[in-house]
Amino acid sequence: MRAESSAIDDNSIALGRSSGARPGASNDTVDHTSTSTSTSTSTSTDSNAAAGRGSHRGGLVLAGLGVFAFSLTFPATAWGLESFGPWSLVALRTLLGAVIAGGALLLGRVAPPDRRHWAGLAVVAAGGVIGFPLLTTLALQTSTTSHAAVVVGLLPLTTAVFSSLRTGARPSRAFWIAALAGAAVVIAFTAQQSGGELSGADLYLFGALLTCAAGYTEGGRLARVLPGWQVAAWSLVLCLPLSVAGTALALSAEPVRLTAHGVIGLVWVAAGSAFLGLYVWYRGMAEIGVPRASQLQLAQPLLTLLWSFLLLDETVPAAAPAAAIAVLVCIAATQRTGRERRTR
Repeated sequence: MRAESSAIDDNSIALGRSSGARPGASNDTVDHTSTSTSTSTSTSTDSNAAAGRGSHRGGLVLAGLGVFAFSLTFPATAWGLESFGPWSLVALRTLLGAVIAGGALLLGRVAPPDRRHWAGLAVVAAGGVIGFPLLTTLALQTSTTSHAAVVVGLLPLTTAVFSSLRTGARPSRAFWIAALAGAAVVIAFTAQQSGGELSGADLYLFGALLTCAAGYTEGGRLARVLPGWQVAAWSLVLCLPLSVAGTALALSAEPVRLTAHGVIGLVWVAAGSAFLGLYVWYRGMAEIGVPRASQLQLAQPLLTLLWSFLLLDETVPAAAPAAAIAVLVCIAATQRTGRERRTR
């Protein structure tokens, strides 16, 4: 028995030597593995956080570019009305935008979206492609671009409300306080510079506000599952039959007096506002969320006033710089609040 035990012990020692084992090796291996896993997890978390910050900054830039493009829409529309009637301008805008969007889809060999997305695209088309351009164009026949900025001043808050109702997003209380403050600043500023008077055009403007908020909300939701440019492109293509018929009817009923301003205005609202602007806008909303992106539009009325001064020779009120600073503070506050919660 002693000989057998000795043989077993010798074999164990031999095996230990052949495998390079040493006392405490098993613990060292476990500790090393644990440390490696902890380091890997920490690195992964840091990478994800950095990626999230990068995505947020990229979304802010894209949404900001969309606001820049949209801020030129009213002055460009005013230019377009020098050459075209309101119905002709909107029909041509939609038609040219659809041609550009269709060409991009064909070049990219993009397959049509799933059937479940078409209802949402119809809402985007009705609100952002047809409703808002048509109603604001009709309003600009009798309203100045600065007065029409009232719509844009209320649009961020309205879009945030629509998004909360439609998608279940629940921004923080601090977000809503900052959003309401920003809307109040813009409304007070635009009401002061317009004398606080309401006109018949305001009915068009309020209608445009509601249709656009619905379109933006649905577009931001779809941009989470489809590329942003495809949301903009397919919504325009969806309107192609209506825009062709509308263009034929409108051009036959309204006179056309081509001017350089009129052509430039038409090209911008078709290519810049209807396609490129919506592309970066929906992509930005997908990155940072509809409520946060919408608050960037608080700066849009002030940018529009700047373009109105530079391009249309409209007077910029002396209170504009102070209003701009206040709006920027509110925008910064909405972007610093926590990410929205979802209830469904």
